[in-house]
Amino acid sequence: MLIFALTGLSVGSFLNLCIDRLPLGQSVVGPPSHCPVCQRRLSAFDLVPFFNYLWLRGRCRYCRAAIPIRLPLVELITGLAFAFLYWHFGLSGELGMTIAYACFLIVIFFVDLEHQLILNKVVYPGIVMAFIFSFLWPDLGVVDSLIGGAVGCAILLVPYLIYPKGIGFGDIKLALMVGLMTGYPNAVVAMVLAIFAGGLAGIILLAVRLKGLKGGVPFGTFLAVAAMATLFWGDTIREWYVDRFWG
Repeated sequence: MLIFALTGLSVGSFLNLCIDRLPLGQSVVGPPSHCPVCQRRLSAFDLVPFFNYLWLRGRCRYCRAAIPIRLPLVELITGLAFAFLYWHFGLSGELGMTIAYACFLIVIFFVDLEHQLILNKVVYPGIVMAFIFSFLWPDLGVVDSLIGGAVGCAILLVPYLIYPKGIGFGDIKLALMVGLMTGYPNAVVAMVLAIFAGGLAGIILLAVRLKGLKGGVPFGTFLAVAAMATLFWGDTIREWYVDRFWG
């Protein structure tokens, strides 16, 4: 678990690079990592994930500019996710697939949170990946995966057609990816969880006046979290609902 946690911290550093550069249309290959304030190229020691942030007390070594808290947060989340996934799945095919899913969803979560964008260059490869994994994921199958993708799209397509300004088309593409990941009927669970969480967050933000009536919430962030939750507990949630209300 420690090895996977440390690996996750390093991968989280790369995910931060993706989160920073992809919305700006920049390459994740070059130029080398540098401070966005003083433009100083970062040394290998500066790139030690998470722990270097603590050592430098959240400031650039060279110009003392504040380092965004999102950087160590993404690294910590990724490290904890890798350790948890190893603990849950062990060394298995499901471990590799869920690690890949987690990386894509972390990038989608933070890009949508900061920019309210769901990037095609992230979600399209994610859709292809989810379709390929449907052949390999136990107890899923390509048919249930395709049905789940269609259901996820349909659930969000209806409000999009009724009120296009209320939801972005990127959310619909992400719903396709999530539906392919979770399959049918768990795709319904993922959509309901995301809609409930997004609606609750909107009500809270409206109540504390952080958002107006016309202000939106980044729905992709809730859909990303709901996708991971459904991968782990979708069957349990669905069975609880059926037993509680239809049993």
